[in-house]
Amino acid sequence: MGGWAIAVHGGAGVDPNLPKERQEEAKRLLKRCLDIGISALRSNLPAIDVVELVVRELESDPLFNSGRGSALTENGTVEMEASIMDGPKRRCGAVSGLTTVKNPVSLARLVMEKSPHSYLGFSALFPA
Repeated sequence: MGGWAIAVHGGAGVDPNLPKERQEEAKRLLKRCLDIGISALRSNLPAIDVVELVVRELESDPLFNSGRGSALTENGTVEMEASIMDGPKRRCGAVSGLTTVKNPVSLARLVMEKSPHSYLGFSALFPA
């Protein structure tokens, strides 16, 4: 192993009141994501592909506050955001205000690679 490193995290902190079983589930998910990333890097997949692959895994699991597991807004709806950066190519893409996209990180990557923009924000319409 050499030439690369990987770190995966599931947010900014852990609720101290979270049941131990739930904490263990979270650790298992992070370990699974880490293993997916390591395997992809060992297969010489480009780093940007590995980032998207691992984040999609997190977004697809309801355990974390992203994608499928998003927290609800005050109005009871989901609004998601994501960003991705390709350091060597000095490019980035970001999206926000998403309500119907399964994997926001993939849309952020499309913004980076297929549009002249680096950020697209969407406005959710809420009843008054």
